Formats: sequence, structure tokens, C-alpha cells
Amino acid sequence: MGYLEPVKALARLTYQSIYVIDYSDMSFEYVSDNPLFLCGHTAEEVKAMGYAFYEKQVPPEDLAMLVELNEKGFDFFERLPEEERKMYSIKYDFHLKHRNETMTLVNHKLTPLLLTDTGKMWKAICTVSIAYHKTAGNAVIYKQGTDIVWKFCPDTRAWQKFPRPLLSEREMEVLRLYAQGLTINEIAARVSVSPDTVKYYRRRIFETLDVGTVVEALGRVVS
Repeated sequence: MGYLEPVKALARLTYQSIYVIDYSDMSFEYVSDNPLFLCGHTAEEVKAMGYAFYEKQVPPEDLAMLVELNEKGFDFFERLPEEERKMYSIKYDFHLKHRNETMTLVNHKLTPLLLTDTGKMWKAICTVSIAYHKTAGNAVIYKQGTDIVWKFCPDTRAWQKFPRPLLSEREMEVLRLYAQGLTINEIAARVSVSPDTVKYYRRRIFETLDVGTVVEALGRVVS
């Protein structure tokens, strides 16, 4: 259980919801108290529900998608060399239904935390944030330190390999300045462009990396 302490510390630092899945019994071992994922419940209530939480809070059409992505994701995972499995992460978007019946489209990221002695997925850490896209789906698998991604194609019901999108030198410069905490006007002055041009670069960065925030963009370029 000692591995949960760093998870709890991370939850105190990030704006994202964080939880840990135990696949041995489909339970939630830890759920942060960020309200985005809780849908009006307490963290303890969601933890007690475990996998049943999805059946209760995800609309049927999105739940069917999650079941398929779960099956296809595990099939992909089990074909990987065992020593590389912890290097992979998956992300996708789905709706959460709150107690007041409103819907929120969230982005869900999952990566292995612990494997069994035989290399099977045992525990995974998940993060939840507001989705950048407008529709559910958009499933992508990443491998740390590589220039390849695998996107799930709804037409073929299979994963397709694509080159990982890269930023231009100027886009990287703008992103680094954002990381330093500079404002749009300060970045514009530093790189000798207008504030509107900085906004254009930011939009290009988000589109290229398929993210919705600077924090996510930074995480993508260093992973």
C-alpha cells in the first residue's frame, strides 16, 4: 500500500481527478476528492462502487464504447513484450452523468502502476480532466519515449499506427515560455510577434498534440 502515498501526494498537486483501479477484483483502490470524477458522490462512495460506478454514471452508448476499448486495449497490451508494458498509456473521452442529470465530457488517461508476476495488468493509475474534444471516443495509445502513436479506428475496430505529431521550433519556444509562467503579452515581446500570433501558436500546439491545456502539452512533449 506504500505506493499509494505518492499517488495521494500527486492528487494534492494537480487539478485532475486521480484514482487507482485494481483489476484483480475490478475495484477502485483509491479515489481523490476532486469533484469532477465524483458526479456528486463522495470519494468514499465512488471507491465503494468500484467498476459499478461506470454502469451508474456513464450513459449507455458511451459505456458500450468503454467496454470495447477495454477489450481492445487489453488485447493490445497483452501482445506487448512484458518488459515494455509499463511504458504504455491510453487516453479516451467519455461522458459522465452527474446527479443533477447534466453531462460532462471528460478525458480519461490510464497507465499501468503494478503488474502481476506473470506480466498481467494488476493496478493502473487513472487521471480525469475536462475533454478537449467535443465528442466521445478519440482513443489513443502512447509509448513513452517514441515517435509513434496508435489510434483506435471506429470503422475498422482496430488500432492503427501513426507518427507522433511534432512541434516546430517556434512552437516549442512558445510552449517553453508558457511553462516559465509568462503571459501572452510577455511571450509576444520575447519572441517579437503580436499577442494574436502567440494565441495562434498556442492553438496550433493544442491541435498538433491533441490536448486542451498547456500542462497537458508539456506532459505530451516530455513523455
